[in-house]
Amino acid sequence: MAEDKEEQTSLEQRASPHVAIFFVLPYLPLFELLSMTRVCKSLRDAINNDILPWLKIFVDRPLSSRLSDDILAEVASRAKGRLQVLALNHCVKITDDGLLRVIEQNPNITKLHAPGCTSLSPEGVIRAVKLLTKNHHTLESLKISGIYGTQKEDLEFLHNLINHNQTQQEKNKIFYHEYKKFSALTHTEIENPIDIDICPKCDDITMVFDCPKVLCKEKQQLEVVKCRGCSWCITRCIECGICLKDTEELEEACCSDTLCSDCWLKLPKCSFCNKPYCNQHADQQHKLSGSIGFLCASCHSKYG
Repeated sequence: MAEDKEEQTSLEQRASPHVAIFFVLPYLPLFELLSMTRVCKSLRDAINNDILPWLKIFVDRPLSSRLSDDILAEVASRAKGRLQVLALNHCVKITDDGLLRVIEQNPNITKLHAPGCTSLSPEGVIRAVKLLTKNHHTLESLKISGIYGTQKEDLEFLHNLINHNQTQQEKNKIFYHEYKKFSALTHTEIENPIDIDICPKCDDITMVFDCPKVLCKEKQQLEVVKCRGCSWCITRCIECGICLKDTEELEEACCSDTLCSDCWLKLPKCSFCNKPYCNQHADQQHKLSGSIGFLCASCHSKYG
């Protein structure tokens, strides 16, 4: 009898996840967090009964296109009014009313990220920021790139609300290749309080990128910022982020991104068309059996 109990205890211990897994839960995006509830009872109980995993809500693909106002309200209610970070990446179904409902119940949010949430309006964002800056509460980070209709006066008003009305020289540099490497939910390296700016080229309100090229940095110090602008105005290398002003510098890739000559030479090429994938899209390679080479998607459909 004692041996049976010892064996059962041993099996339960082996079936239980490592204790380190429980420390990871608060950092998981919503999709992965919900998936973990199906792994085992101990994880399900830890997620459902503990408030800690729900203090920071990160929603990315594949949930972003499915998340509605009602579902968001239900998920946010798990934080019991103590939500700290709300990051919604391309959640196109979230409306002003849905966002405001969550913020009214969680007035202590310090980071509000809603890039690509096209159903939100600048007016709704301003109302949300007003709620989050009441009673001297500090909103540390606001990311709203991809929300249509933002005007210069809206941007200025938002800067004033979050008390970070910085001059251009004081703003941190944002490099295109670093921005593209990470999910919109994990752009901790972008320390500016608001991610959008006024493009010096086209005057649009959008993401504005700096150039990491040494020569361009020297020009920027002299206030000659010809290579600073949005992705529509200035073509940049997806790998290193430098501006590509001369047509001879542009190189074709298997994906839709642009490469400079140096980065093009360093990347592995398709065995048929001799074009590379950038590192961001390297998972689209079709490996050749018995070889270290690969085919791009286009060549694979033709010859694979």
